[in-house]
Amino acid sequence: MVRTMSPEKNSNRTAETAGAKTHFGYQDVDIAAKTAMVRDVFDSVAPRYDLMNDLMSGGIHRLWKRALIKRINPQAAMKLLDVGGGTGDIAFKFLEKGGEDVVICDINEEMLKVGRDRALDRAIIEGLKWVRGNAEQLPLEDSSIDTYVTAFCLRNVTHLAKALEEARRVLRPGGHFLCLEFSQVILPTLAKLYDSYSFNVLPMIGQLVANDRESYQYLAESIRRFPSQDEFTTMIAAAGLDQGSHQNLSGGIAAIHSAWRI
Repeated sequence: MVRTMSPEKNSNRTAETAGAKTHFGYQDVDIAAKTAMVRDVFDSVAPRYDLMNDLMSGGIHRLWKRALIKRINPQAAMKLLDVGGGTGDIAFKFLEKGGEDVVICDINEEMLKVGRDRALDRAIIEGLKWVRGNAEQLPLEDSSIDTYVTAFCLRNVTHLAKALEEARRVLRPGGHFLCLEFSQVILPTLAKLYDSYSFNVLPMIGQLVANDRESYQYLAESIRRFPSQDEFTTMIAAAGLDQGSHQNLSGGIAAIHSAWRI
């Protein structure tokens, strides 16, 4: 089931991206540097990842994840891939609701360590497979997954289009793509309040609670750089996934995007 990229392909990708720029929050950085920079952020926040999501969503992320699990509709025969789910939050809920087979793939070893420890604390020893891997180059075989789910991950990848192509590749025909991500607020008054909180209060709380203002500043900025609901739906279609749609949550603070591999 494990899939690797040849050294030749890796060298070609390095050559293609040499000197190119991408965004890291509101900064322009070398493409080759972004993955490591994102990894450093999540190394820093991993021990307090649940607290981070509580701070960024006012605790409402728990309700959003409940809505996501409902959309997944866990079944015993379903094989689920959770991309960027290192702490196990979605995977544990999937198992609680009747699922039995989930692969958790995360690029960040510190996040995976947190997830493994949480699984042991819950005495969960079956049904989980922990894999270190990049959303842009998933270590999984073609057409091997029934449902691809990701929560608060894709806004951090370097090549979003490539990550979406990988989602389609690993899904079986008839497979379901689901993405829960912070999105574009659709209510003007709420948008102003949310911006004020994100850029003034959240970094300050990050400094006080985690002694890490910079990581929380990046996380707030990364939300604003992510495509809008309609733009992301268009990108999903361009990757070859069909019947794309989105469900706004809390006035668009977050959204669940859904599509299918036909």
